[in-house]
Amino acid sequence: VQLQASGGGLVQAGGSLRLSCAASGRTFSILNMGWFRQAPGKEREFVAVISWTGDSLVHADSVKGRFTISRDNAKNTVYLQMNSLKPEDTAVYYCAAARTYYGAAENYYNCWGQGTQVTVSS
Repeated sequence: VQLQASGGGLVQAGGSLRLSCAASGRTFSILNMGWFRQAPGKEREFVAVISWTGDSLVHADSVKGRFTISRDNAKNTVYLQMNSLKPEDTAVYYCAAARTYYGAAENYYNCWGQGTQVTVSS
């Protein structure tokens, strides 16, 4: 499967963005999907994960209550709705797919998108 992330941009603090990750291939509907981010000078960190059925979600504590992961298997797309954005949310955001793993450890994800830049100004 190939992943294409989009939707990043420049937004003021308190604003919102919705990231999309479009997947090619027939197996998308059985893949667990995650979002990660990497800020300048920092390691990549987990943001959220959604199960292949869409009925199980986990969000990192740093984004809980502000970000929401969702998916539309008919469109082969996973989303990350980001509200109440803060300057510390500035990062490159990556989507990733895992065949069997469901969690926050990036090493277990099998496929990665190219990343989309999110910049939040104060």
